[in-house]
Amino acid sequence: MADKKIQFNNDIVIIGQQPWDTEIGSNCKNIALEYSKTNRVLYINSPLDRITHVKSNDDPKTQKRLNIIRKKEDGLIKIKDNLWTYYPDCMVESINWINNDFIFNLINKINNYRLSKSIKRAFGRLNIKSFVLFNDSEIYKGFFLKEFLKPKLSVYYSRDYIIAVEYWKKHGEKFEPLLIKKADLCFSNSAYLEDYCRKYNSNAFDVGQGCDFDLFENVSDELPDDVKSIKGPRIGYVGALNSQRLSIDIIADIALALPDHNIVLIGPEDDNFKASKLHQISNVIFLGQKPLEMLAQYINSFDVCINPQVINELTIGNYPRKIDEYLALGKPVVASNTKAMSIFKDYVYLADDSKAYIMHIKKALNENNEAVINERKKFAFQHTWENSVKLMSDKIILELNKTRAN
Repeated sequence: MADKKIQFNNDIVIIGQQPWDTEIGSNCKNIALEYSKTNRVLYINSPLDRITHVKSNDDPKTQKRLNIIRKKEDGLIKIKDNLWTYYPDCMVESINWINNDFIFNLINKINNYRLSKSIKRAFGRLNIKSFVLFNDSEIYKGFFLKEFLKPKLSVYYSRDYIIAVEYWKKHGEKFEPLLIKKADLCFSNSAYLEDYCRKYNSNAFDVGQGCDFDLFENVSDELPDDVKSIKGPRIGYVGALNSQRLSIDIIADIALALPDHNIVLIGPEDDNFKASKLHQISNVIFLGQKPLEMLAQYINSFDVCINPQVINELTIGNYPRKIDEYLALGKPVVASNTKAMSIFKDYVYLADDSKAYIMHIKKALNENNEAVINERKKFAFQHTWENSVKLMSDKIILELNKTRAN
C-alpha cells in the first residue's frame, strides 16, 4: 500500500463552509485528516460575520470567535501532528442581502482581504510559504484568496450543487462559475458535479467520495432499546429529515402500501416533516436524532435501508454518503435514481417513483442472502478517503510538475 501514500511536498491550506467545530460529518474535515498523514495541513474556519455576531451572540461558538478577535484566546489550535485549525482574528461584513453585484463584489473583496491578512499571521507562526489552497465550496469568503494569498496551486472542491440552495443562489449563480474558472484544478465527488465544473474549467475531475468506516466495523447485532419493540420487516432511513431533499410522499406511499412493515426514521426533522401526514400513519416511527457512535447499530437493525430523495437541483448531483454506510453493513438499499447514484447500480435498487420503491423493497427482502451481503460490503469499503485523496494528489502532482516545467 506504500504507493498510495505518494503525496506532494507543499503544505495544504483548506478553507470551507463547515468549521472544524461542526457537530456533523464533513468531507472537508475528512480530507484534512487524510492529508495530514503525509502533509502539513492548516484548516481555516470561516471568519465570524456581523449578522451571526448579532443574532447568535450567546452561542458558545460565537463567544469563542469573539474572544479570539479580542485576543483573549489563541485562534491557532493544533489538532494532531501535521494538522492545525485556525479561527481568524477578524470579523467580516454580512453581504448576501446586497442586491447590486458591483457593491457585493467590492465589499466581498474587502472581506477577503481582512481574512487573508489574518491567515497570513497564521502562516508566519507556522512558517508556511509554499502551499496548495483547497477551497471546499466557500464561494464568497474564498473568492479572492488565490489573489491575496498567492498559493502554488489553487483547488476548488464541489461536493454539492449548492447554488440550488436559496442562500447561495442569489449571488452564487454568478460567482461560483467565476471561482471554478480561475481555479487551477476542480474536484468533485460525483459525475454530475464533474460535468457542472467542466462547463467552466476543463481541469475538472470526479474523485469519488470517501467514507469513514471506523464505526461500521464489528457492529453489534443487538437491537437498540427503542427498536426492540418494533416488529420487522423494518424499513429504515438515517439522516436529516429535510423536506428539500427527502420525499414525504414516497415515505407515506411505502408505509400505506406495506402496512405489515414498519418505517423507522432516525434524524432531526425540519418543520415540514414535523407537520407532515407521516405522523398520522401508525407504521411510520420517528426515533429522533441519535449519537453518531450509535448510528451503525441502528442501521444494522434495518431489514432494508432507503434513501427516498426528492429529485431536484439540490439532490440530482449529490453523492449520499449514507449509501456507503448502508452497504458497509451489507444492507439491501433502495434509493432514488439520479446520475450520481449510477455508480451504485449493481449494488443498490434504484427507483424512479413510489411504485418502484414498493416493488424494490419487496424484491430486496426476497433476494437478500450472504453472497450479496458480502458483495455490498466489499464494494462499499473501496470508497475510502485514502483512495479519494490519492486521486486528488495525483492530479495535483501533475499540475505542479507542469508549473515547474514552465
